[in-house]
Amino acid sequence: MLNILTTDTADPTSFLTRDIQKAQNVEAAVSAILKEVKDGGDAALLALEEKFDKAKLSSLEVSKEEWEQAVQSTDKLLYASLEKAAENIRAFHEKQLSDGFRIEKEGVVLGQRVSALDRVGIYVPGGTARYPSTVLMNAIPAVIAGVKEIIMVTPPDADGTIPDYLLAAAKIAGVSRVFRLGGAQAVAALTYGTKSVPKVDKIVGPGNIFVATAKKQVFGLVDIDMIAGPSEILIIADESAMPEYVAADLLSQAEHDRLASAILLTTSKELAIAVDKELDRQTALLPRAEIAKDSLLSNGRLIVTKDLEEAAEIANRIAPEHLELSVSEPWALFDKIRHAGSVFLGHHTPEA
Repeated sequence: MLNILTTDTADPTSFLTRDIQKAQNVEAAVSAILKEVKDGGDAALLALEEKFDKAKLSSLEVSKEEWEQAVQSTDKLLYASLEKAAENIRAFHEKQLSDGFRIEKEGVVLGQRVSALDRVGIYVPGGTARYPSTVLMNAIPAVIAGVKEIIMVTPPDADGTIPDYLLAAAKIAGVSRVFRLGGAQAVAALTYGTKSVPKVDKIVGPGNIFVATAKKQVFGLVDIDMIAGPSEILIIADESAMPEYVAADLLSQAEHDRLASAILLTTSKELAIAVDKELDRQTALLPRAEIAKDSLLSNGRLIVTKDLEEAAEIANRIAPEHLELSVSEPWALFDKIRHAGSVFLGHHTPEA
């Protein structure tokens, strides 16, 4: 599927120049949507949901009865798995709590007090990439921080429903209210508030280019987490790595988005060849095969490096969102990593 390159013949950071779409038309379209919601409120939201999500809604908010029915209908094993995931997420984020500090010197008192926001909005994408983990990982830190109210927005299906497992995750995570809203119109509703949708202090969560652009445009009126670009994964692997695992992990990001990037840096040409064969085999098995294939052909790279030190330095230059160290001594290599969003160590720690 992919050409195998070496650092002698290729610039491993070239994918950073990938064409991320001409944004001018998106900016204008998003501005129009934001204004439409600001001026038209709930009526505008209902019209935009019918236009973009093909859902003719009678109500924007998920009722308590509908929510409870979804929880009851969720597969029991899945529900237990979501509870276990929530427990693990809480254990991690509880360590991030801070009480601030206080300094008293020569009669002067200085300090910092850390306090929670009153209300936050979490955006959960729809379509074919709906993940309950998005609900858990956005809402649970807010609950731990002491946020009083968490508003979740997510695009409905054409019949106006939201998958049971997403509503179950919202229940487990501590979400306060759920609205059938997607795209830039959801960001607008959370920013300005309408008769049905409350205005929030901060909007968090992933989304497509329209959601990201909307968050960028409303920043200042409301806080946001970040303006996220297409997802990316970089794997550093040596000869001890398992090609079927490496390929699966590359595909875990490639299947997200045609603009996503999946990069392998390896000291072993034999591994690169084996991974390429696995990419061919596994891509054909994916429900999102066309997206994954387009992503790999446009932004995928298999690059052989001179040694692990060179691979680590290239990784530091790229500063990937997700970095896997699929090597025999991951902790030793980890000491050489300075810039990465999150790092996954060892052969059995998949990013997904």
